[in-house]
Amino acid sequence: MCGDDAIPEKADLTETQWARSLGLPSRRTDRPALPRRTLLASMVAGATLAALPGRAVAGPALADGPGKFPLPAGVGRDGALSVLITGDAGTGEAAQYAVAAAARQICAAEDVRLAVGLGDNIYENGPESDHDSEFATKFEQPNTGIDVPWLMVLGNHDCSGIIPGSGGDPSRGDREVAYAATSPRWYMPSRYYSVAVPAAPGGATPLVEFFALDTNPVASTVTQTDSYYKWDGPYMREQRRWLDDALSRSQARWKVVLGHHPYLNNGQHGNAGRYDGFLVGHYTRGIHLKELYEEVVCGRADLILSGHDHTLQVLEPTAAGRGTRQIVCGAAGKTGDGQAHGSTPARWQDFSQHGFMIAKVTETQVTLNAYTVDVGTSRATLAHTSSVRPLRVTAA
Repeated sequence: MCGDDAIPEKADLTETQWARSLGLPSRRTDRPALPRRTLLASMVAGATLAALPGRAVAGPALADGPGKFPLPAGVGRDGALSVLITGDAGTGEAAQYAVAAAARQICAAEDVRLAVGLGDNIYENGPESDHDSEFATKFEQPNTGIDVPWLMVLGNHDCSGIIPGSGGDPSRGDREVAYAATSPRWYMPSRYYSVAVPAAPGGATPLVEFFALDTNPVASTVTQTDSYYKWDGPYMREQRRWLDDALSRSQARWKVVLGHHPYLNNGQHGNAGRYDGFLVGHYTRGIHLKELYEEVVCGRADLILSGHDHTLQVLEPTAAGRGTRQIVCGAAGKTGDGQAHGSTPARWQDFSQHGFMIAKVTETQVTLNAYTVDVGTSRATLAHTSSVRPLRVTAA
């Protein structure tokens, strides 16, 4: 869940149990979720996508569909691939529009060619269909002028069940996958997927590959009751196998994992494995997400980019993380409480202001520029700059 939401009094309640404790109705009246086997082939031209939402296709194999902003085919004017990083944006309120306006100016100046949306794309309950008007008011309209592909991941609010932000109904994420067929910006060919850019002509090594995850089934606030989405169910087993294989096969200079829920986090939610202070529970504390990160990602990917906490953090790697660095960037629509709640060493962190980041990627380093935004003036201020070197990837 996010910082201004309720937290269950006990770990791993079902949504019905939690709703009953709050005196809420135990059933939703939403439209039915899209079928699990949603046809995605119309999303891109010249590529055949698997119908299973969890069956990812690597980025270089995906052609851009008609009307889609194309994936970058090269670096920018300054020799770097510049990427906008935002998270937890989709409120439709003044702060989101102010952050987007500030980002639009920086994107133009920095020749940004790609953007990342780190989940909680449509507050508070996620979209009601793949043509919900909230896609316009909470994504397209604020981001007008940032005319690049946005690599999107699913957040807990995008997969709300009875309780907003619970992550208790992962199937609702299918609506955001389907929406990508009609948006020039929104890039989500599957619930999890990889994209390598720039597209590698003649077998050249890609500069960076992004691995977009669906972290909800192993970090929901409530117990998953659909056996398909249980922490050890078919969906997560398939996603884990895919991620392990995709990281092993990647030849990119930089490997970047995108997941809404962070591995490390000094904000209110805390680290995976003890989210929101819980020390028990498969879901509520995120223990199995911690295992996924540490067993499959850490030591193999250079960066983990996450939202969920409404803060801006550039954290230092830990021994358990084996050199992989966590970046938290979830302040595009909401802000934190102004206080640090964790003790992971950080290069820089801000717990009270709105903002976004720009990553400038070259063969030798990634420069992270963190911007805070004054909502009243829609003005961005460069608050921090860090340069990081690529991880010397360990054997799989």
